[in-house]
Amino acid sequence: MESIDEKYMREALDEASAAADEDEVPVGAVIVCRGRIIGRGHNMTERLHDATAHAEMIAITSATETIGGKYLNDCTLYVTVEPCPMCAAALSWAQIGRIVYGCDDPKRGFSMYSPSLLHPKTVVEKGLLQEDCGRQMSEFFRKKR
Repeated sequence: MESIDEKYMREALDEASAAADEDEVPVGAVIVCRGRIIGRGHNMTERLHDATAHAEMIAITSATETIGGKYLNDCTLYVTVEPCPMCAAALSWAQIGRIVYGCDDPKRGFSMYSPSLLHPKTVVEKGLLQEDCGRQMSEFFRKKR
């Protein structure tokens, strides 16, 4: 039986697929609060000509608009790839309660930095559906080469 976390990570994977369909780097994110998706996003840097239009940033904007406030401390972000430093800092400002991500980003992930860029109360879990998340990235870049 699929766990709740897997259910929401599959939603993030769907967002990543939408990004790939638009020839964007396939990263997808959903933000869940009290059992309901309140924000979702996928990379839109090419479409918007905006280097900050990462999946997490789009999802944060969507979620805060939905709840009518800037803090997401009771929420969980599900994202297919480890957030970059920019997104980690934005998640810190939003005081996200929990982050669940699929595959590591050894070149640009936030975990390369110490002290942590995240809010001190944020709980991080990694490796959920890691193979599926990593495969999406690998296939996308293999087709590009």
